[in-house]
Amino acid sequence: MKIEQAILSSLIYDEEYARRVIPFLKPNYFHESTERIVFEQIEKFIIKYNGLPTKDTLLIEIDKKEGIPEELFKNTVDYINNNIRYDAKDIQWLVDSTEEFCQERAVYNAIMESIEIIDGKSKSNEKGTIPTILSDALSVSFDDYIGHDFLDNSDDRFLFYNRKEDKIPFDIEYLNIITKGGLPRKTLNILLAGTGVGKTLAMCHMASANLLDGKNVLYITLEMAEERIAERVDSNLLNIPLNELEGFPKQIYDEKITRLKKKTTGKLIIKEFPTATVGSGHFRHLLNELHLKKNFRPDIVYIDYINLCTSSRIKIGSNVNSYSYIKAVAEELRGLAVEKNIPIVSATQLNRTGFTNSDPGLEDTSESFALPATVDFMVALISTEEMEQLGQIMVKQLKNRYNDPTQHRRFVVGVDRSKMRLFNTEQSAQEDIVDDRPMMDKSDFGERYDEEEKMKFMTKKAGRKDFSKLFG
Repeated sequence: MKIEQAILSSLIYDEEYARRVIPFLKPNYFHESTERIVFEQIEKFIIKYNGLPTKDTLLIEIDKKEGIPEELFKNTVDYINNNIRYDAKDIQWLVDSTEEFCQERAVYNAIMESIEIIDGKSKSNEKGTIPTILSDALSVSFDDYIGHDFLDNSDDRFLFYNRKEDKIPFDIEYLNIITKGGLPRKTLNILLAGTGVGKTLAMCHMASANLLDGKNVLYITLEMAEERIAERVDSNLLNIPLNELEGFPKQIYDEKITRLKKKTTGKLIIKEFPTATVGSGHFRHLLNELHLKKNFRPDIVYIDYINLCTSSRIKIGSNVNSYSYIKAVAEELRGLAVEKNIPIVSATQLNRTGFTNSDPGLEDTSESFALPATVDFMVALISTEEMEQLGQIMVKQLKNRYNDPTQHRRFVVGVDRSKMRLFNTEQSAQEDIVDDRPMMDKSDFGERYDEEEKMKFMTKKAGRKDFSKLFG
């Protein structure tokens, strides 16, 4: 008995088996025309009537089906009469065998479809879709998990509450505090800032810190050359001012690189793409290529930056507004993060209003408000002339799915622009900055709260640095 015959027979005679496997079976897994027709009629009946058909039911439904050639009709009837029969089998063995059958047929179909694409016979797909087609085929599996039962799965839930989540930590104390230890996997995280404030600096610093922590890091740049990003990482990790790298002694440089290699087990790959020409599909292909060619799987991915990405679903030049386009890009990148089980970090610009605002909010995001609606974590980087003189950048939480965003709403970090570094500041620098009030900055209540806080601040003892005007 062929496995196809066992599958089709059990779909009629074993309801438990049928309900476990019918969501995963597809008509194109059955290469014989008679078997494909039989399966299509079984599937149609189960979906419509929520029960199993009989042999007689199948024969009647096939007799009613139009467009079947006479010879194929006769062969299908003979197949049902002669091959569909009750034959008790171990259900778990049959489920496992059916899963293996589906996996083999999915790969076979994907290979044949890829050959058609290569030969130019496919009208719907291009060569760039081949890695995705093969990847989808290789990922076929029976997953019978259909949701969390709140009452019956309480033990599992309790274990989840007390299990230490796998996160990618920062080397900045307050960023770890507000994220409860770092960035979780399967998330999209955004830095919001104006031009020249330090988006690339911050991402290069974070990537450098991840590398020192032994993590594999992929940095995708759509704005700067690979060498310019590597230059900033060099400055950070080798403790060399950026403007001194040119003309730096080669022997000393090599010695520093050698010492760096001994400090970490991670790798940092920097990949440059032309601006506004690539999106999640290209990044997925890159991740697959890195795994196949270099056995490299990143623990975290940086994309510099999200507004320069394209959508895989919306063609460039389509009649669509920036809100919908950036929303599509953000959703696709977050989907990629979930698929690859990694956190993705990117950045976006402030809009025109935000450039002149020393206290930006979510509404100051450039191009699309859908971006903050989609991401898991979003902070603004704020710089003023006074903070520049102090060597500091203010960080303001805008959205946080990992922790209460009203705690440590604002804080400062030190910045050494000459070496592309961020660092922890002394606690005294936070005393007048950390703001735990509700997220109502732009409301009437928020404005009144600001005024009250400023009045309280004026009564503090002399000599303390007045940072309150940053929020005025």
